[in-house]
Amino acid sequence: MTDTDDEVPRRTVEIPERIELPRLLDFYDLQDAEHTRIHEFYDRLREGDFSTTQCEDCGALHFPPRVVCPECTSDDLEYVSLPHEGTLFAFSAVRGGGPLGMETPFVTGVVELDGVDVRLSARITDAEYDDLSIGDSVSLVVTEIEDGLDQQRVFYEFEPQSEGENA
Repeated sequence: MTDTDDEVPRRTVEIPERIELPRLLDFYDLQDAEHTRIHEFYDRLREGDFSTTQCEDCGALHFPPRVVCPECTSDDLEYVSLPHEGTLFAFSAVRGGGPLGMETPFVTGVVELDGVDVRLSARITDAEYDDLSIGDSVSLVVTEIEDGLDQQRVFYEFEPQSEGENA
């Protein structure tokens, strides 16, 4: 008797319509005190206040928020509000391989906030790459993340300001 004469066992596998992914593949932090020491940033953002930390000892302003000052190593930090407007310092299009929940293509950029020494990276929403220019005015958008979790999560993005808003 040869191997080809033996009947090979077979089984069936069902593919689910939805696959639950491990937390580490989720782009957005869990935003409560149990999961992050910068939960106040998310609490304030949820209320529409874009903020970060500033060191009470040396005055250094940090973004993203910190729990220890990288300049003087003090942990005496306070949350301060940031402007909601800025200028597009640099930008690029992400055409593939974006994080989960972000359909490509999309635009990401470096935003220089008005009136403070903070540059940050953010997704630039409601804009096509070819429609943007360095120096364009942008404004904050608070984005709610919808998922099956029990907590309401938010994140920040920026969108170009229309010509009438720049005045």
